[in-house]
Amino acid sequence: MTTIVVVKKDGMVVIAGDTLTTFGSTRLGSVHDAAPEKLLKHGDTYFGIAGSAAHQLVLESLLKRHPEFTFHGREEIYESFRKIHPLLKDEAFLNTKEEEDDAYESSQLTALVVNASGIFGVYSMREVFEFERFWSIGSGRDFALGAMYAVYDLHKGRKAAEEIARMGVLAGAEYDTGTGLPMNLASVKLNAKAR
Repeated sequence: MTTIVVVKKDGMVVIAGDTLTTFGSTRLGSVHDAAPEKLLKHGDTYFGIAGSAAHQLVLESLLKRHPEFTFHGREEIYESFRKIHPLLKDEAFLNTKEEEDDAYESSQLTALVVNASGIFGVYSMREVFEFERFWSIGSGRDFALGAMYAVYDLHKGRKAAEEIARMGVLAGAEYDTGTGLPMNLASVKLNAKAR
């Protein structure tokens, strides 16, 4: 349960996420959690991960041991997650089973990816999407998407992406029981090709 957002506007990309962890009906707020951050940095790329709390530590561990993975553009992201999938199975004992008629094994995680190349989403069967304006994942995503849609055209300038991202996470925290403040946020300047 979480709200993680990405925004691209005026030459900047931003990723933001809440800091609440839930275990069923139990809430572990950031004041009680020694590591509440849901944003993970690998080189010049930031990730926000939704789903099982185990995903964060598992992905963090794999990326530390495999610095060769790169995430610039859809193809690189796909290839890196394709290579990460067997590591998840072999080293972290991932249960790949979702639905009986799934076409592919599941990696069981959903992530947003931000770097100078743009904003991207990765889904459980390693589908990679590139977004032009904004997106959100987690249990508060619908609230975040609505809030960011409502304010996207109202904000301009270098800090616009950050302001829009904040609105998305704030909406998730206001209305979703699985989202809580404070939020973490990271900004990256887009490269010329991605603008």
